[in-house]
Amino acid sequence: MTPNPVVPAQQRATGTVFGLMPVHGYDIAAAVVLRMLDGEDGRGRRARGLQPGEPVPFGVRPVLLTPSTVFGTVLVETIVRTWPANDVSRPWLVVAADVPARPAAAARYRLRALSGRLAGVAYLPYLPALRVVERPEDAFEDKAVCRAAAELRARLEGK
Repeated sequence: MTPNPVVPAQQRATGTVFGLMPVHGYDIAAAVVLRMLDGEDGRGRRARGLQPGEPVPFGVRPVLLTPSTVFGTVLVETIVRTWPANDVSRPWLVVAADVPARPAAAARYRLRALSGRLAGVAYLPYLPALRVVERPEDAFEDKAVCRAAAELRARLEGK
């Protein structure tokens, strides 16, 4: 089901900066990325997970999340092709490495082809800690996860 990102102007998200849309379903990577986008600066909840088909609230930056698989990039392409560019700002894309290697050639090609329709692309490295944690907050005990979170927020916030 393709999300409908159009939302009435009167529906505003207070304090929310990012609206996360995992294109491959909600898993540990989506839960951790949501916490990464929330930030650690004490400004409160800055990110919100959006359900399939839920519109992006006015003033919220849409963020698509996909694994670095060919299938994941095909799902992103489907969403981006139907994205209502006149009504909602272009989405960011976060590509989470599913293995400690580069994405397959077909995935890299598709990401390059889509890059002009996106606000930007941010890559998360392979994070082995995500395979062994029971809860998303446990992942932040790992230094690599904390470093990836800081780099992701800096990339999406243009710093």
